[in-house]
Amino acid sequence: MNKLKSYFLFSREHRSGIFLLFAIIIVVQLGYFFLKDNFISKTTTAEDKAWLSVQNEIDSLKNSQATKKDTIYPFNPNYITDYKGYKLGMTIQEIDRLHAYRKKGKFVNSAEEFQQVTQVSNVFLAKVSPYFKFPDWVKNKTNVTSEKFHKFLPKEKEKIVQKDINSATREDLIAVYGIGEKLADKILQEKEKLGCFVSMEQFQFIWGISPEAIDDLQKRFFVKNTFGIKKIAINDLPMKELAKFPYFNYALAKEIVVYRTMNNGIKDIADLTKIKGMPNEKIKIIALYLEF
Repeated sequence: MNKLKSYFLFSREHRSGIFLLFAIIIVVQLGYFFLKDNFISKTTTAEDKAWLSVQNEIDSLKNSQATKKDTIYPFNPNYITDYKGYKLGMTIQEIDRLHAYRKKGKFVNSAEEFQQVTQVSNVFLAKVSPYFKFPDWVKNKTNVTSEKFHKFLPKEKEKIVQKDINSATREDLIAVYGIGEKLADKILQEKEKLGCFVSMEQFQFIWGISPEAIDDLQKRFFVKNTFGIKKIAINDLPMKELAKFPYFNYALAKEIVVYRTMNNGIKDIADLTKIKGMPNEKIKIIALYLEF
């Protein structure tokens, strides 16, 4: 027993060493406890700052999305799409009722009419109807047939009385479908150069006049008086004067002079067909303006 007890007896030096060891362990533990956060933060500061910056931005976006309210801008309820209706909170059946109504060519012109067609609830209507935007003419129903929309109403068939094209005024020409002010002026300028028109076919040679306009011209006008026609002496005029004729140009005028010089003049329409560059589709009309 005394021998066993001797194992637990320490000398003064041993006890001092044991106390010193415990003190060192305690100091190390305390130092680790207080210094570990500062040490770790110093070694990861750059990465942590970058990550925290991104995370803060993500959190900020999440918060703004959570508190953000959908903004509704003014719109015409007649053109609500499936997606628009879904976003507004309409049911599929309500959207389908609106689309079926619109397929008939009809329009809703008030919030009340919208509810009648779609059968939406009063709560939904009160929430959304302040954003309905209808055309101005809907707001002024007392003037539905106003001048602004009069052009869309069926017109009575116009009674047309044919006139001589050579006595037509600028206003007469503007009344033709597809003929505006510029084309009307162009037609009158062409008549001035020629003296008069000799055929309604001449309008197909005036650039800018559509086939529809030509059809309407032929319904409204005809050629009657050709007294003012300006005839040209094709065998006598110099090349410069020939080039001024609306259906000729400088190159063709040169060919005319060459042909008449080499063939002792141009005698008839048959000779015209032999001239290089002569527009054959216009020859019959051109011949009416020539003196052989």
